[in-house]
This record gives sequence, structure tokens and C-alpha cells, in this order.
Amino acid sequence: MDYIIRDAKKTDMPQVLALIQELAVFEKEPEAVEITVEELIREGFGEHPLFHCFVAEVHQEIIGIALVYDRFSTWKGRTIHLEDLIVKEAMRGTGLGSALYTQVMKYAKEKGVRRVEWVVLDWNQNAIKFYEKSGATLLKDWYLVQMHQDGINKFIAQL
Repeated sequence: MDYIIRDAKKTDMPQVLALIQELAVFEKEPEAVEITVEELIREGFGEHPLFHCFVAEVHQEIIGIALVYDRFSTWKGRTIHLEDLIVKEAMRGTGLGSALYTQVMKYAKEKGVRRVEWVVLDWNQNAIKFYEKSGATLLKDWYLVQMHQDGINKFIAQL
């Protein structure tokens, strides 16, 4: 399969959003995606972009993405968070995910960060096996903690 991996452009964001929505269906949360194409463009391509996105493309069709952003660790300093690595369902198992993952690791090395981190669902055994085989460490004794907008509002209202 002939594909190219490149930096995303503003004009890619409708296809990027479609892949994000496909991932939400795969992760059994089809109604969870609230972001819009306009937000992706504003937040990713403004004066101070909040993320960097790589796309995998075949014949002008985006078939995979890896979206990352900078973080700071009090222990490690600059790190990168891999928010999503998505490959269209029909393209899974072709090596495309591995190519996007490799691009993220090259990007991290170029930026000189000390860590790349991400989360994976405990039932996604194919991804877990891939990450372990790549040398990544799964931290099973840590909990992912989130406070959603409704929770933030309720918390602030109690003050």
C-alpha cells in the first residue's frame, strides 16, 4: 500500500474529525465527541497551536492520524502526550498504525522530550500487545482521572 505520512493541514480537519468520530464508535462512546472542525482549526493552527497532528493519506483520503500535544512533567520536564492514534477500520492490520506510531516517536526525539505518554483501554488487547512489543511500559497501578465540564461546574458552584 502506498501512503504518505505528513503534517496535517487546516483543510484536513473534516477528515480528521470523521476519524475521531470513528474512534468514538470503536471505543463504544459514539455520542462523546463534542469538538467541531472549526475548533480543530482554531486550536491546532492558530498563533499558539495546542496540538500537532500527523495524517496518513492515500489518494487524498486521510486514512489515519496521530494527534499529539506538549505537556510538562515535574519529574521529567518536557513530554509529549499522544492523544489519539487512529486508523480507519478497513486499514487496520496494514502497518499503518505502526508507521504513525513511529512518526510520533521520531517527532518526540526531534523535540528532545524525555517521555511520550498515552492511555489505552484495558480491553484493546491488540493495541496493548503492540505497545508492549515496542518497549512501552504500561502503568497498571495508576488511575486515569478526569473532571468533565459538568463536574467542574458543580465543583465551582459548591465554593
